[in-house]
Amino acid sequence: MPSPASRSRKPQDAAAYAVPAFSNGYELARGLGYELPEYPFVEPPELQTEGVRQVPIIIVGAGITGLSMACALACHGIESIVLDEDNTVGVKGAASRGICYTQKSLEIFQRLGIYQRIAQRGVQWSVGRTFAGADEVHSFDLRQQSSFSLSAQPPFINIQQFYIEGYLVERIQQLGRTELRWKNRLTGFEQGEGQATLTVSTPAGNYRISASHVIDATGSVSPLRKWLAVPFKTKRGDDRWCIADVRFSEHPPVERHTWIEAPFNENRAVWQHLMADEVWRIDYQMAPDSDPAQVSSLAQVRERLRRQFGPEVRVDIVWVGPYAYRSECVDAMRCGRVFFMGDSAKIVSPFGARGGNTGVSDADNLAWKLAAVLKGFAPPRLLETYHQERHQAATENVRVTNRTARYLRAPEGAERVFRNATIALAKRYPFARPLINTGRMAVANSYSRSGICSPQAGTSVQNASLSWANADPAVLNDLVAWCAGRLLLLTFGGLSRAGAKRLQRLSMTAPVRVVQVIEPGQQPSAREHVVDIHGNLAGACCLPGRDGWALLRPDAYLAALGKRIDGALVSAVQQALAIENLSVNDSGRRELR
Repeated sequence: MPSPASRSRKPQDAAAYAVPAFSNGYELARGLGYELPEYPFVEPPELQTEGVRQVPIIIVGAGITGLSMACALACHGIESIVLDEDNTVGVKGAASRGICYTQKSLEIFQRLGIYQRIAQRGVQWSVGRTFAGADEVHSFDLRQQSSFSLSAQPPFINIQQFYIEGYLVERIQQLGRTELRWKNRLTGFEQGEGQATLTVSTPAGNYRISASHVIDATGSVSPLRKWLAVPFKTKRGDDRWCIADVRFSEHPPVERHTWIEAPFNENRAVWQHLMADEVWRIDYQMAPDSDPAQVSSLAQVRERLRRQFGPEVRVDIVWVGPYAYRSECVDAMRCGRVFFMGDSAKIVSPFGARGGNTGVSDADNLAWKLAAVLKGFAPPRLLETYHQERHQAATENVRVTNRTARYLRAPEGAERVFRNATIALAKRYPFARPLINTGRMAVANSYSRSGICSPQAGTSVQNASLSWANADPAVLNDLVAWCAGRLLLLTFGGLSRAGAKRLQRLSMTAPVRVVQVIEPGQQPSAREHVVDIHGNLAGACCLPGRDGWALLRPDAYLAALGKRIDGALVSAVQQALAIENLSVNDSGRRELR
């Protein structure tokens, strides 16, 4: 975070700001809107061939969720085809969209190979302050919380969504395992026992293509969800908001500031965030009967900014737009050969940054499981755990964000009384401040419904620092990448000769790589070992006493913990991969059942 002395710039005319030129073709446009890169349409080969080609995986939708899925598959060595009806990232002429990316997403982006670009362009933050009128009624520093403190990635980075999508496109092109088909619009769909067939419209004509697995990342107006008549629960409120993306000649502190009752916005809520390129996102809560065109007019926005920052404020308005929101969640995140993820599976209100982040985690969850099945590491029933785990996450995120929405626009009765009471108490008493709810910030969701066989398991393991045997620095993600889609077994403390032999047999018969974790100065008893230089790795694995073992999945989730190298470990491996029985036949080949 910048020092206090660097938080502001000298006042100057806003028109003096230079338009930044970006290596990937982005430009921050003067006036309204963003200029985004455009990708060429390439005629699909199916237009020149007879019959229907069958491929393993088709991803429909090239937003942040679909591109994360394609990139994750490519990192696992799996090919896919991505269809998108547009030819750019983001939304032409629209807002920055998602801006807050939590630590778990940043850890995923590091595994995908784009984190450094995000960190260089975006704005890191960990401090949030909430106000009611002129009074600060709640504050937090996420770096001081144990759930964020051990990772190499910061609690949050703010950056416009189209940057991340553009970085994903370039990384996908670099990896070379994904076919990105721009201006390919899905117009028809049917599925049978062995495959799903898609009808696609392009500027050069229509074609049909089949896939064993179809990923629906088309967003909140998913045609697949409609055609398949997927049942879902929905809730729509009457809350109205106006977004203003602005650049200041002298900007406020680099912190997340929220107002429950902002005197400069008729005592309605306001959000204030800094993004990349010194662009600030200001969200103003509007009256429920507001006219969208009127509240998002430039004159209205400039008047709100003057009321908030003073009559002398000088700004460039980059983008303005109204929005309303609803919450939705499908009853099932899989229908036959179709998997729903991102906004196709659930829609949440924007409080706490639980929208795009959960879509990225959806992709991370399904990608390693599809890769495991296609590589023969696991049987197809492993894919059933995608719904079990990510639907649990979706329902939790819908529940949490709905609570925030009701707090910010509390209906008359008990909820309004509770809100008023918490605000009044928080102004005087610290115990009441955590009750203030302007958004419970997104964290990695825990799982308890599948593949979990110890009480501490089912949680995301932070990307803790460590060092290789040669003392070079590393992080947990480096070990995950070294496993190449296999499970990672970390052993802490010494290994007996019998235990080492059991681990050797396990690694020969199951897709598991074993690494011994030693403390500084301790002598290793295994060839593959790393040094837990600060004790962060044991802490991230929730392993008390630094003695025992931790089994991690390719998405850096804890599958199981244990003390002894015994049958419980074998059971944990089988459960993590949905294997009923693991054996070796006469030829030494592994068989999964």
